[in-house]
Amino acid sequence: MSNISIPVVNLADFVSGDSERKKSFVAQLGKAYHEVGFVAVEHHGISDALIEKFYETVNAFFALPQEVKSKYEIPGLAGQRGYTSFGKEHAKHSNKGDLQEFWQFGQWVADNEPIKAEYPGNVAVNELPDFSATGKELYKAFENCGREMLRAIALFLQLNENYFDDKIHNGNSILRAIHYPPILEEPDGAIRSEQHEDINLITLLVGASAEGLQLLNRNDEWLDITAGPGQIVVNVGDMLQRLTNNYLKSTTHRVVNPPREK
Repeated sequence: MSNISIPVVNLADFVSGDSERKKSFVAQLGKAYHEVGFVAVEHHGISDALIEKFYETVNAFFALPQEVKSKYEIPGLAGQRGYTSFGKEHAKHSNKGDLQEFWQFGQWVADNEPIKAEYPGNVAVNELPDFSATGKELYKAFENCGREMLRAIALFLQLNENYFDDKIHNGNSILRAIHYPPILEEPDGAIRSEQHEDINLITLLVGASAEGLQLLNRNDEWLDITAGPGQIVVNVGDMLQRLTNNYLKSTTHRVVNPPREK
């Protein structure tokens, strides 16, 4: 298994007001998304303190007794909001449940736009009063970062810089907090997250608390992805690949189980 450092870009260059730094960022990002489909982003504007606060909050939720967590698994929503219990989700080509449980927040619609009626409401956790507020704060921080990334992508594609702005305003984005519990017995072929491509425009991923994220390169080799402290990983999804006639790459990736000693 090879270990790679994916291309690193500095979002501060794009928002600096310096035309040359901005142009350089756009070129670096476009090249990386054409060749690899993944980048590590530094100076992304999402505070370490906020990320840490959210991790503490969701850790507290996942530590609750199962019967308490199960109260927040909403029938009929397919996990779009609230809790999804361990092993429920699987990749489209696999019938084995991924070794994870997760929580999902969705959009908080501004301006009372009609689209609000199409979205399920976010789920509050009675046992953790700050849970929703912290989730919303992080959601909006990710949304702001994602908007700038999409503006850079638009420029690379020789579109108007604000091409995506109205398309993502009150958009149907998801903030997912994933918990991979300890594996206490042989997992019968299942892994933490089976190989897949994301369905969306882009995915923003906070540096995980454990290793295991891998991408499949053009030589059909699985490579461990590494990102440095303070960086987030941002990858291309199927919608953006389709929009660009496969020029920007929605790369297959997975999360493998840790070594037995871990």
